[in-house]
Amino acid sequence: MRYLDGEDDHNRQRKAAVINDFTSFGRCSLAVAIPVLSAMKVQCCPVPTAFFTNHTGFGSFSWTDNTSRLDDYIVEWKKLGLSFSAIQTGFLGSREQVDFVLRFVAAFGGEGTVVCVDPVMGDYGRLYATYDNELATSMKEFLSFADIITPNLTEACILAGVPYRTDFTDGELEGICAALSARNGAKCVISGIPRGEMLVNFVYEPGKPHAICAEKKIGADRSGTGDVFSAVILGDAVNGADFLSSVRKASAFTASAVRRTVEMGLPVKDGLAIEEVLGELTI
Repeated sequence: MRYLDGEDDHNRQRKAAVINDFTSFGRCSLAVAIPVLSAMKVQCCPVPTAFFTNHTGFGSFSWTDNTSRLDDYIVEWKKLGLSFSAIQTGFLGSREQVDFVLRFVAAFGGEGTVVCVDPVMGDYGRLYATYDNELATSMKEFLSFADIITPNLTEACILAGVPYRTDFTDGELEGICAALSARNGAKCVISGIPRGEMLVNFVYEPGKPHAICAEKKIGADRSGTGDVFSAVILGDAVNGADFLSSVRKASAFTASAVRRTVEMGLPVKDGLAIEEVLGELTI
């Protein structure tokens, strides 16, 4: 790892670059990654792909595309001699932004930097409105350098080229994960698989038996749940935690945030009240 002039190795704080959109209201994307990583004593260095007034689940929103400025982050951070313990990708809105991620990883990746890919593309078997099949297909390029992949079931099926269903057996899920992992030996967790009253997170590490972390489904689906889950995975990756332990922590924390949000009676579109439970992540 590289250090800035005068930086004390002993006191150096780990940094993670997070490439995602910034949504000001609705608790998702960078707005949850920043506090989660901070609670886990990791400095979040955001690279905003777009700016939203509120997430797209609301009836109205305004947004600004930040594509034209993204390469400034590479140029200026190179001048500063920055390095990162981890890089995470999230929401991307165009092929141009996919190409930017490829350049960013080439500039700041390498030995000692964990690359986490959260392929935010769709849910319930459908692509989000901002995605088309060509853009979704281009996301497969990230599998060649990903160390950790955190898709939901829809995204895992798209990346693996498998028709979407909700009744996969464990053996079939292991096959999907193995296909995603094949290019770079990545660890993989498929999140939020519905099984009766439970939501299952299917954990895959090459060379190890698969594992399952399950939590009881609580209330309606809420915006940002996957972002919270993947942010905890990222924080633990930076801190050197075991992958299965990390998934267990992410599952438990996300469930705790959901429970507290439901207890408070907050509207579904407001996302998770993570502010109420961030202390559970303090290390």
